[in-house]
Amino acid sequence: MDNLVVVGKIGAPYGVRGWVKMHSFTEPSGNLFGYPLLIQEHAANWRALEIEEFKAHGDGFVAKLVGVADRDQATLITNAEIAVLRENLPELDSEEFYWTDLIGLTVYNQDNIELGQIEDYFETGANDVIVVKSANGSHLIPFVPDMYVLDINLSTKQMRVQWDPEI
Repeated sequence: MDNLVVVGKIGAPYGVRGWVKMHSFTEPSGNLFGYPLLIQEHAANWRALEIEEFKAHGDGFVAKLVGVADRDQATLITNAEIAVLRENLPELDSEEFYWTDLIGLTVYNQDNIELGQIEDYFETGANDVIVVKSANGSHLIPFVPDMYVLDINLSTKQMRVQWDPEI
């Protein structure tokens, strides 16, 4: 569904009473629990996710979900994505974006050479990194505005970066 934004993921079972680890992609991470959430059960089927209880655990969260009574049931939803309807997300300023909106953008360097499309991104601690894939391979480009990332245009689905295509 185009109107869904993935904001987290169900992790491994936690204990034997149906609790699961929950990984938040929101900033700050606790914002995950402030939205009406959906969980992806199978390939394209989404349903409402009801949380009985949750608590911080290490650098993430654990939660008890309605209808998940034991470890076996919790195992069945391991790695399920958690999403919200886009209209439930806060409005952004014109210079802001959601990470999910970058997936699929075509990336060009400062010399207008197409490097590929953004396929993924990840955090490294120092800065985030975008994964740009093309038929010729991939580039891992640090997401550092004004140094490597020169411009993001969501309406044209393009990003311009300072990057040598041979790297």
